[in-house]
Amino acid sequence: MQRLVDSHRAIPAGAPVRLAKRTSNLFRARTATDTPGLDTSGLTGVVSIDTGARTADVQGMCTYEDLVAATLPHGLTPLVVPQLRTITLGGAVTGLGIESASWRNGLPHESVLEMDVLTGAGEVVTTDATDRHPDLFHAFPNSYGTLGYATRLRIELEPVGRTVSLRHVRFHDVADLVAAIGAVTSAGAWDGEPVDYVDGVVFSAQEAYLVLGLRTEDPGPTSDYTGREVYYRSLRHDGPRPRRDVLTTHDYLWRWDTDWFWCSRAFGAQHPAVRRLWPRRYLRSSVYWRLVALDRRFDVADRLEARRGRPARERVVQDVEIPLERTADFLRWFLREVPIEPVWLCPLRLRDDRTWTLYPLAPGETYVNVGFWSTVPVTPGEPGATNRRIEDVVTAHGGHKSLYSEAFYDEDTFWRHYGGADYPALKERHDPDHRLPDLYAKAVRGA
Repeated sequence: MQRLVDSHRAIPAGAPVRLAKRTSNLFRARTATDTPGLDTSGLTGVVSIDTGARTADVQGMCTYEDLVAATLPHGLTPLVVPQLRTITLGGAVTGLGIESASWRNGLPHESVLEMDVLTGAGEVVTTDATDRHPDLFHAFPNSYGTLGYATRLRIELEPVGRTVSLRHVRFHDVADLVAAIGAVTSAGAWDGEPVDYVDGVVFSAQEAYLVLGLRTEDPGPTSDYTGREVYYRSLRHDGPRPRRDVLTTHDYLWRWDTDWFWCSRAFGAQHPAVRRLWPRRYLRSSVYWRLVALDRRFDVADRLEARRGRPARERVVQDVEIPLERTADFLRWFLREVPIEPVWLCPLRLRDDRTWTLYPLAPGETYVNVGFWSTVPVTPGEPGATNRRIEDVVTAHGGHKSLYSEAFYDEDTFWRHYGGADYPALKERHDPDHRLPDLYAKAVRGA
């Protein structure tokens, strides 16, 4: 901790304060700087696990991969485990994480009991929901390091079984799938069987799947999608009955990481000949991230498109939250207007009536996270044209957009969506010298 505070004090006045990180799960560019970042090298572990209270004290830069490795031997996991191994707990709380338990457990920040935060002022303060800096506690989610950085978090854990039994239920119309999401999240069951986890994949307007998971102690056999087999392809089937599958809990938690959902196909990793040669330990999102970084640095993809006489590509990498009752309409528009398939779906609902200042979802409302991650041809003379259209349509459908990727909002619109009435006062209290960029500067301008 002292190393972190000292590194903050060593940054010259007026210079930007940032984390010194080798990896990131953000899909937005940021302005280069020569200023050294905050030294977080001593904040990457699990401090302790209380199996009786079902809590864990965890350092802010601990990855979910390491956190799950510590809790799973006790038959416990965090209430929500985001899909990618190298997402950090602090990152998921200051940003927004989501997974198939979010329909009953909400978002990762809702299971935080208290946390220590290094503020922009260079002070480490302990925060919670009631007594200690509750304004910072409730504004921290979706602040993306613009109010401070979490150094330690105490979080709730929940019991899990050895395995997760899955049902892949096919739908031929997205409206039917969305109606099924409403039914499952309302009853906690489908076709007479209880449900613990819910997500889905839309391959086209006529082919979509709801994946229903149940925590079990099934002794096996279990499927393995960490080698030659690809998880998302296993969902597809033609029959009227659900396809059933069983994964170990460990493999279920990381089922999307092996192929970065389906994005590994962009690197040839799903081609059978390449797959046989690709070492298992390199089938993971962190490796694909390195390949993306190389592409950004050398413009590899755009150079290849130019050689083929095709325009450059616009990156469309977004997760948006749409109210359940508007989700079918949004999906119909998206599948008609945006040439990206598949699309991931994940329902979520806040756990209680608490509101969160910078990402104001309505308590009691069921939303569906729609995730789409690909590229489309650039519209000449209109940078970010497809992303801008999506932002407008999300707003028209009463939704919100996560800020881990590029955003194009004008400043007035941005602050209407992301707590602008409260943010200036928070900034003055916890970062009075504005050592950290503000949220608009960071999310839209790349500060």
